[in-house]
Amino acid sequence: MWGMMMSTENQTFAEKLDLFGCIQCGRCTGGCPVTVRTNLNVRRFVYDAKNEEMLEELSKLAEIWDCTACHTCAVRCPKGLKPLEVLFGLRTLVVESGKTQPTVRDALESVFREGNPWEKPRATRYDWMEGLEVKIADPEQPVENLFFVCCTIAYDPRVQIVAKNLVKILNQAGVDYGFIGENESCCGSEVFALGEEGLFEMTVEDNTEFLNEFQARQLVTLSPHCFTTFRTRYPDLNKPVLHYTQLLDQLLQEGKISWNQDLPKKIVFHDPCYLGKQSLVFDEPRRLLKSIQGVELLEFDRSRERSLCCEGGGGKMWVESESKAQRLAETRIKDAKEMGAEIVAVACPFCVLTLEDAMKALGYEEEMRVAEITELLGELLA
Repeated sequence: MWGMMMSTENQTFAEKLDLFGCIQCGRCTGGCPVTVRTNLNVRRFVYDAKNEEMLEELSKLAEIWDCTACHTCAVRCPKGLKPLEVLFGLRTLVVESGKTQPTVRDALESVFREGNPWEKPRATRYDWMEGLEVKIADPEQPVENLFFVCCTIAYDPRVQIVAKNLVKILNQAGVDYGFIGENESCCGSEVFALGEEGLFEMTVEDNTEFLNEFQARQLVTLSPHCFTTFRTRYPDLNKPVLHYTQLLDQLLQEGKISWNQDLPKKIVFHDPCYLGKQSLVFDEPRRLLKSIQGVELLEFDRSRERSLCCEGGGGKMWVESESKAQRLAETRIKDAKEMGAEIVAVACPFCVLTLEDAMKALGYEEEMRVAEITELLGELLA
């Protein structure tokens, strides 16, 4: 499958990724957050990958699995390159060889069989809807907002609250919407990052055909991973894509939603990499939090495009790390505690899981809370 890294004109690996445009300034490695706890040197990989004969050797290095797809290297590159995709291309070689970690292999096989990487039955994808008044979209009936629920939110009990509370907010605001139903399949974000390019290409083709059947004005995603993937890797999708924070911010500005309770807490917002660095959505989540009476909104020193990655992206939920150094999520939680934050608010299911695990590992459960924005907003509804 590494053949997808080659164009129809048989470009080399280096030509396809424009590696000869690299000036070896080292800003990719200098900005990479995981270099502080692993041996990953992005600049060196870019340099060595120019040599076609070294690709197989490079693909055997454990460091290619350390990348979290945070996109900092791409943001910092003065030549506009995407150094992280060198690592994804090398992962493809490993996937082709069949020598991936069992957790990676099982996740990819699950996407192929069941439409999700969590090895859960497709038929249970929407069990979270039980007891809720949820509107299901009909491809033959026009709808304003078509909602796409990510695999993690659909199946993980901890973050199902994101979808549940969003339904309550939409119903109370009188929004014209529809959820897809059990035929929804993985967007392929982590499939791409894990290097299974053939499966990703098939996923894009199938999802594009399926989603284009719906007569919706816009597609609204719950996860930043789905949001960014649909926006940047689905060229034939026939409708614009929004993240739910953008839609709720619009409803807020139009006076269609409000909160009837105060929340006198110090809250710091953690910018998810896929929502912030990759999609430049910074203000909408903050406006939602500021709209809550009593909230004192704090800012991390490393925020917005400089936000510190939680290490949940890039397929890392299915990759065992060999490093024993402190995880970035723990650094993030320590930073929040030092500034006196009582709640770390996020807008991504992976961030919820990684940051909450870090909080528990540090023993801060009695002092702090990690909460998805919809979790907070849902609690404030009348």
